[in-house]
This record gives sequence, structure tokens and C-alpha cells, in this order.
Amino acid sequence: MLRLLGILVTIAAAIGAAIVTWPQFFRLERETPFAHLVSLRPVLVLAFGAVAVVALLLCLGRRTRAFGAGIALIAVVAGVANTGILASRGFGSTHLPDPTDDSIRVMTWNTAGEATDVDAVVKTAIAMQVDVVALPETNADTGEAIAVAMRERGNPMWVHEENYEGWDATYTTLLISPDLGDYAVVESASSGTTNTSVVPSVVAMPVDGNGPTFVAVHAVAPRANAMDEWRADLRWLADQCASENVIMAGDFNATLDHMARYGTDGGDLGRCSDAAKRTGNGAVGTWDTAWPALLGTPIDHVMATDTWTATGSVVLTSLDGTASDHRPVVVQLEPTG
Repeated sequence: MLRLLGILVTIAAAIGAAIVTWPQFFRLERETPFAHLVSLRPVLVLAFGAVAVVALLLCLGRRTRAFGAGIALIAVVAGVANTGILASRGFGSTHLPDPTDDSIRVMTWNTAGEATDVDAVVKTAIAMQVDVVALPETNADTGEAIAVAMRERGNPMWVHEENYEGWDATYTTLLISPDLGDYAVVESASSGTTNTSVVPSVVAMPVDGNGPTFVAVHAVAPRANAMDEWRADLRWLADQCASENVIMAGDFNATLDHMARYGTDGGDLGRCSDAAKRTGNGAVGTWDTAWPALLGTPIDHVMATDTWTATGSVVLTSLDGTASDHRPVVVQLEPTG
């Protein structure tokens, strides 16, 4: 009887390990609790390692040896698989090539409202020589203050914003350099049909039709009472990347795992591909800054259609513990071809 129970537990453990390692195969990557578990792949690696150690201790007993060996094997395989997935996305690169005449540097930083002061954003944006800044949870007054400070330091920016008229989280600000031309915000609504559902995103299109469409992203977090809205937000964002020339940046509240089956034509989300993944930073956590970067969750992204090629990226950790609970992400994009 105990042997049969051990076999059943081992089979259940194997199935569970497979689901949390690759929930996409089972179409569970956006379902509770697997959406939350898969967002913590580095923690899963540590957890599988701990299980393997305990299981190996069970191997010391004659009656538990077979059971312990089976569980240890499952844990080791799952741990290696998760490590391999993380490695394929990149454990960290700090290389940004020198800007060129045609390159665009994009920064995204969820400022968590007043947690991040204007000077920190301005200094970071200027030091990184960015052309576009997506600032979820940044209200209009703060966005304008940032733009004014950047102009006074020789880096003018046009300010665009969307808001749902609440606290800072219901604002998203997008700064675009005048060198990229004139942009206008596409009219949006909070119904989830023309914008993200609970917190806003900004869609800015070139007035003369020349240049990329910029989307400053803020999707709702996948809390228990907002799972439907979260899934709807990801679908809506995928739809924004249906055209040929789009650059999206912001807080997606989703990892690449959650975007499975929303990509088209080789993209990760719609036709957009994640720049950090393609430049060696796809596994570096952008949230929460209280965690080491390699144990965090990469939910802040810069993504672009194949009109653009990512040539470098960096996840900035120098401000951990002093500002927002999100890390800034900076990406350099070059026209493809």
C-alpha cells in the first residue's frame, strides 16, 4: 500500500513540476495559481533544489530510497529546465552601443508615484541619452516637471499622458523627443476596448504618419480580483502591435511566459518582440527592487516590431532601495535593414 502511495505521489509530483515549469503547454500560463508561480522562475529553481536535497536524504533510508530517488530526479530535471529557460533569455548584460543618427533609445520606469522624485528620473534619462521615456504611475504634473527639467538641461521632451482621474497609479506619462517629430495621443477610454482596463496606457502616433507608433504601457496586476482584466489587457496590448512600426514600453505586469499564444509572425506579443530577451537581459528581474535582480520578476519591457532591431539593453540596479519598487529598463533600437 505504501509503495502504491509513493508511486502515485511521484506521478503527481512529476505532473506538478511539468505544469509549473511550462504551463504554456497546458494552456495554464494565465490561470491562477500558475500565472503567479511561473513569474517566479528563479525562486522555483531554488525550491526545486531544496526539494532535491530533502529527497536525497530520504534515499538514506532503505524503505524510502526508491521514493526519494524518484522525487530527487524530478526536482533536478525541473530545476535544470527552469535554469535553462532563464539562461536562454539572458542573465544580464550592461552593453549599450553608442547612439547613432538613426537609433532610438527608450527607457521605461514605473515610478510608483511620489516614491521616485523628479530629479532621479531626469538624471537617469539624461545620463542614458534616451529619446523616449514611458512612465507608468506618473501624473501629468510630475511628467511636465520632468520635461521642464530636461529642457533646462538641453534635452527637451514633449509630454503626453492618459489618466483615469484617480491617484498616481491611474496616470501614465509618455515623453518623446522633438527630434522624432510631432506626435498625437490616440483617444482612449477605460472600457478595455480602446485602452487597458484599470490603469491607462498611452498610444501616440506620428502626426505626419512617418515614424513608429509609441505605446506607454501599464497593464493591471494579476490580482485575484482582476484576472479577467489582466488577460484582457494583454490581449489589447497584443492588438496594438498588429501594425508594422510599433514600439511599446512600460509595466506589462507580465513575463514572457504570460504572453504565450499572443504572439504573431515570430513576435512575443502581437508582432512585437522583447528587446531585453534579444540582448541578454530577459531573465533579469525588474520588480521588486527589494529582491536581487536575478531573483526578481521581469515584468517591465521594451518591445518593438521587426522594423526595429534591439542592439543593446540594460536593467538599472543602481537605484534599488532609493526610489520605486520597479527598476528602469533602457533599450537601444536601430532600424532593421
